[in-house]
Amino acid sequence: MNAQVLLAVAAGGALGSVGRYLVASVWLPPAGPHALPWGTLAVNIAGSFLYGLLFAVLTQYLPASGTLRVALLAGFLGGFTTFSSFSFETVRLFQEGQPALAIVYVLASVLSCLLAVWLGLALVKP
Repeated sequence: MNAQVLLAVAAGGALGSVGRYLVASVWLPPAGPHALPWGTLAVNIAGSFLYGLLFAVLTQYLPASGTLRVALLAGFLGGFTTFSSFSFETVRLFQEGQPALAIVYVLASVLSCLLAVWLGLALVKP
């Protein structure tokens, strides 16, 4: 581990975090206290798709770009995706007496994100 890699992860993480904030708070803000967190769901789906796509592109077409790969995957997408927010919001829905909505949210998040990673990988398949 060297300083260049750590700085790449930090820079990517900062940009990803800003992107997550803009999507989840500005572009798709919560519709109310008992609403499905659409912004977080959108971020997790988009981030999962981008992870699959970028991993495939970076490993197949730019294999020597280790620092770029770490900056984009661990940094940017690590900051952009919001699994901790997803987990908190799921628990919050349960605590607010919305178990059906919480289960729908978990299933929609997990299944669509798995599909998005698969699709991202499939789009770059040689």
